[in-house]
Amino acid sequence: MPVPYFHVVCTLPHELAPMALGNRAAVYALLMRSAAEALLQVAAYPRPLGARIGCFGVLHTWSQTMEFHPHVHFVVPAGGISLDGERWVPCRKNFLVPVRVLRDVFRAKFLDGLQRLRDQGELALPGSHQRLGAPEVFDRLVRTLRRKKWVVYAKPPFGGPEQVLKYLARYTHRVAIANRRLVALDDSGVTFTWKDYACGARKRAMTLTGSEFLRRFLLHVLPKGFVRIRHFGFLAHRDRNANLERCRTLIAGADVQAVVRTRDDTEANTHGSDSPESHPRCPVCKHGRMIEIEVFAPSRHHSVTPRVRAPP
Repeated sequence: MPVPYFHVVCTLPHELAPMALGNRAAVYALLMRSAAEALLQVAAYPRPLGARIGCFGVLHTWSQTMEFHPHVHFVVPAGGISLDGERWVPCRKNFLVPVRVLRDVFRAKFLDGLQRLRDQGELALPGSHQRLGAPEVFDRLVRTLRRKKWVVYAKPPFGGPEQVLKYLARYTHRVAIANRRLVALDDSGVTFTWKDYACGARKRAMTLTGSEFLRRFLLHVLPKGFVRIRHFGFLAHRDRNANLERCRTLIAGADVQAVVRTRDDTEANTHGSDSPESHPRCPVCKHGRMIEIEVFAPSRHHSVTPRVRAPP
């Protein structure tokens, strides 16, 4: 669509890595669903957006060094359909939703879903992680995670649809490591490059033994049949074509209204202050005119007499 696009990332804390490894399909699905539902819910709040948005998420499970690091990347159009379905609501410049609110809602939804999986007996905790199956241990872990600040952030918006297509082409179908990052293979192991974001994304080299390299790579093989790219909101598959057509129509109407407002403002400057066209529009409904009723002059006297006389 002819609008900017935001890039939102929601990450699981490392304390949940053992549980995610033992229950990949269930935890991955819960991660994507909880993050998307939180994003749609926060965007529907009256402030700052109050709209039904759409997005699609891409599941990634790796870090730069191929460690296990489950997180979801979302691509979100900068706006949505008003809750009454009658107009397009654009985002404020460089701002989609409050990240702190999004983080808290995402955390609550995921942990509630995790507890439901535990109560329904759908969580498998083999080997050394069996202790997490004890109710008191599991509940203590959940309480700790509710107090923890989860990593959720929104990157600046893309420039437009062209940049979104470039992002999709190089990012959505990426595997744990690209061929261009592989530097050497010899008796000492496999050497590859990685970006150290803690030091300003400085490029470094890492060498792993062959068995360790394969272990890390196989951590990111998805469960059979798992869909790692999912669409939500008005981009969901069921009504996507109709919703997109509706969005384009509303966006075109919003552009026409913007042109009309600009023309009205220009005419207001030429009509003078006595013309109704000179009054600014209401910032809430965007249609009514603001009419000046009274102007209050600033007071020149102090409301409270000082107890101590000021020096000359």
